[in-house]
Amino acid sequence: MNQTVKPADGKLGIMVVGCGAVATTFFTGVFMARKGLAKPIGSLTQYDKIRVGSGKERKYLKYSEIVPLAQLSDIVFATWDVYPQNAYQAAVYAEVLQQKDIEPVRDELEKIVPMKAAFDKNYAKRLDGDNVKDVKNRWEMTEAVREDIRQFKKDYGVSRVVVIWAASTEIYVPVHMPVHGSIESLEKAMKENDVEHVAPSMCYAYAALSEGAPFIMGAPNTTVDIPAMWQLAEKTGMPIAGKDFKTGQTLVKSGFAPIIGTRCLGLSGWFSTNILGNRDGLVLDEPANFRTKEVSKLSTLETILKPEEQPDLYTDYFHKVRINYYPPRNDSKEGWDNIDIFGWMGYPMQIKINFLCRDSILAAPLLLDLCLLSDLALRAGRHGIQRFLSFYLKSPMHDYTQGEEPVNNLYQQYTMLKNAIREMGGYLPDEEID
Repeated sequence: MNQTVKPADGKLGIMVVGCGAVATTFFTGVFMARKGLAKPIGSLTQYDKIRVGSGKERKYLKYSEIVPLAQLSDIVFATWDVYPQNAYQAAVYAEVLQQKDIEPVRDELEKIVPMKAAFDKNYAKRLDGDNVKDVKNRWEMTEAVREDIRQFKKDYGVSRVVVIWAASTEIYVPVHMPVHGSIESLEKAMKENDVEHVAPSMCYAYAALSEGAPFIMGAPNTTVDIPAMWQLAEKTGMPIAGKDFKTGQTLVKSGFAPIIGTRCLGLSGWFSTNILGNRDGLVLDEPANFRTKEVSKLSTLETILKPEEQPDLYTDYFHKVRINYYPPRNDSKEGWDNIDIFGWMGYPMQIKINFLCRDSILAAPLLLDLCLLSDLALRAGRHGIQRFLSFYLKSPMHDYTQGEEPVNNLYQQYTMLKNAIREMGGYLPDEEID
């Protein structure tokens, strides 16, 4: 093996933006797994095995047997949130986990107290917390987050940090090249307090990359999906990934659409609707915030079932996505998909999928994998957009300025992930994507 990845020495700091249902489920699960009281199910880094070598040399190994991953025992958490409640209080409030699964790690959770958030109410009108930074402009906001990262490193003696966004979806910010086109124009806009084009999430991302921390965007926000951030990631040598955790309905869509395509069946329409009652659902009940999510969810199908490749099968199909805020469900969201297909001689058929899932239970292992693999990428000297992490994301980042198209087919994304792990482990990346 020709391994050039630096070892995972020392503690890994994971700083999470948002201390709501997703973050506290993540924290609790890691603490419980460390005590042997729960299993990190759903995490590829903890369970998946990849084939390396071929023929008589063929072996199936866990990720940690191929590359040096940080261990669960190495992780130290920190968080920012607009509400001051500690992670224990927030976990109880979220009502995702039962008390019996929170109490054994109450002490650890109580020690995670949110730092003041870099927040602008105009970007999430439904949130009302007052644990926010008092700053004059976006540049000060960014500097304050940078100071938080430096202080965290100092206080906890962590050797590396990853920053991940698990907060609410911001209102839609279209890419605006005069601001988002370069590092210089973005910095200028921050200093001039251009609140229309510079979202608070961009302040977190800029701060993380400037402080030597990979940044992961877990919401559909525009944040790192702009040339200015790509340039900053290259300049600082940092990995970036995004956007929007692929947890429920889009996971189904990215896995099921290839069945239709592989079988050469036609598609007339795909209607997706969700009911969701947690804080995410509340924020998405605001049309400007839903628009951000809608753009992210709609992009999946069109890159898998392409009309230009199969005009007889995929021309003019109707695709609609809806999210409905329904408080009684809280974190147990329900995704309904109605799929109208047609087969031999154009005869119509239907497929219906009803996924009764738990949002945070599906998201928590994604946070773990994305953080561990971004840290791995950093130690492997990979920087810029980490396309191999597309497997975990609804709307994978890509260089749209060069006409690049994202890979949304779940099985192709999985191949990209396996090849990257093989490559970083000194093996041949020996699977091809057609």
